[in-house]
Amino acid sequence: MKKQNEEPRKRFLALDTSTAILGVAITENGRLLHETNASGERNHSVHLLPIIEQALQATGTTSAMIGGVAVGLGPGSYTGTRIAVTAAKTLAWAWKVPVAGISTLQALAWGGLAAALKQQEEAPSAGEPAVQEPAGTGPDWIIPLLDARRGQAYTALFASDGEHAPRRLEPDAIRLMADWVLLLADRLKQAEAEGRKPRAIWFVGETLLLGSGESTGLLREAGNVHAVPYELEGRWAGYLGEERLQAGSDDLHSLIPNYTQLSEAEANLRRSSEGSLNQ
Repeated sequence: MKKQNEEPRKRFLALDTSTAILGVAITENGRLLHETNASGERNHSVHLLPIIEQALQATGTTSAMIGGVAVGLGPGSYTGTRIAVTAAKTLAWAWKVPVAGISTLQALAWGGLAAALKQQEEAPSAGEPAVQEPAGTGPDWIIPLLDARRGQAYTALFASDGEHAPRRLEPDAIRLMADWVLLLADRLKQAEAEGRKPRAIWFVGETLLLGSGESTGLLREAGNVHAVPYELEGRWAGYLGEERLQAGSDDLHSLIPNYTQLSEAEANLRRSSEGSLNQ
């Protein structure tokens, strides 16, 4: 039974260690109370718990005030993603609160778009070119990019009105960049034929993956295409996490990272097992 003087648990903790940035945020009613973004992927396991403790102390937040824990499930670094997921599940179990997984790529897309729009607002005062005319009338497209090596990227496709969380159009996956750009170009032609051509296309994140290949030119011909280098900020995992936790939660024991593909060791093991069965 709830005591009369017991405050409702209104604050939410969000964690993401899927990328080179360790992001931690505390939010309440859609408002950011604290955020830490620490670089150094190899040190995430060392710094995560101290940074969480610092965030709680900085905001005067006790475990009794936390209503849930959200965690970025990736895709991204295999080891990095596991660190945050393990920590989130442990804290949720200890604090007896719900836990929910969110897409790291969706958080990257939301934060990248926000950074891009801010840059555009500041461009005239910085002596940069004015904002381009919209290419179409449909919602903006955001394509987050994280390097998956060997010409591949962790990526997805989202649509956004610039105010709310980006809406998913294509699932999180690991894709060959050359094939992915061709698929996006085909989808863009279809959207144009249906009168839903996006106002602008934003590649955000590790945009060096775009390169200057022939396939990239297929998209640039559409006009109003932007590449915005961006590193994930914890606040966007926090905003997504709060929305997710207010809508529902995940099972504590079955929550796992989104690896999007088998690790090399797992793939080799599966091939070995299949080979043994076929002998």
